[in-house]
Amino acid sequence: MIDKGIKIIGKLYILGPLVFLLLLWLIYRQVTHQPGWQDSLGQIKAAVTGPQQWKLWLVLLLMPLNWGIEARKWQLALRPIGGIPYRNAFMAVFTGTTMACFTPNRMGEYLGRILYIKEGQRIRAISLTMACSIAQLMVTLFIGLLGICYLYATTRSAPAGLRHWQLALTILGYTVATLLILLTFIYCRLSLVASVLLKIPGIGKYSAFIKVLENFDAAILLRILFLSFGRYIVFIIQYSLVFPVFGVALGFWQAWNGMSVVFLVMAIIPTLTFLTELGLRWEASIQVLELYSSNVVGIFAASFAIWLINLIIPALIGSLLIVRIKLFKSR
Repeated sequence: MIDKGIKIIGKLYILGPLVFLLLLWLIYRQVTHQPGWQDSLGQIKAAVTGPQQWKLWLVLLLMPLNWGIEARKWQLALRPIGGIPYRNAFMAVFTGTTMACFTPNRMGEYLGRILYIKEGQRIRAISLTMACSIAQLMVTLFIGLLGICYLYATTRSAPAGLRHWQLALTILGYTVATLLILLTFIYCRLSLVASVLLKIPGIGKYSAFIKVLENFDAAILLRILFLSFGRYIVFIIQYSLVFPVFGVALGFWQAWNGMSVVFLVMAIIPTLTFLTELGLRWEASIQVLELYSSNVVGIFAASFAIWLINLIIPALIGSLLIVRIKLFKSR
């Protein structure tokens, strides 16, 4: 069924350019519907030609590193089904980003990636891709939990008007800790979880998704987890570089703790498409970072710049790569 659907997509030779144009139109609509977008866009234009423009260019250069790490994670995850060349893995993550823009909670990312997998292996590849996502989510939850603890300690001495944060952070902290423990068990015992699931009556039709998880090597899982942490560090460095460009005065650890909570919120709150992701990114950033800086326009601009660099540019690249995919030739 999946392979048949993919073949239909492959026959649409103009799909890539159409997706590219559609993305541009949706980006324009999304940006122009955000409050304060003109001020943020004006700050970005000024920053590109300002004295700290080198930081923006460095953030842009870190974008391929960000997705390159993700490509390496996926390449490692696919070893149980024969692997994939790194070049193809790199293109796959860009194509996945394109597909993710049009689906709830970025679920289309899986479809975009498996376009690069030969027929017969695509269903199994979905499970392996989900293992990569679990590893990244675990890192996000763990560091986000530390950020919650830091914010909780910060708001204890805050004015009475900010005390409402304490209840919200307490509930969020316990929820995240519970989810983190559950995911850690699943990730560290994937083979055990797979064997248990296969014994459930009626699960036979999903066995292709599950059996592949029994062959995961513990060393590979550890390397994927380590790479996920490295990718997280790249995110933090990007934000730490871009905040000063837009006049948001944050120290490195303030940026680290503040953005760890923002990343956490974005990871656990469902979004319909990237159309709602930008609004969520802005709102979460403002709510958390206002504890450290009152420069709301600067926070807008920094979030917008990172959104463009880390998501939109890769999505546009991925839309153009779609037409290069050889869907009918086994590799």
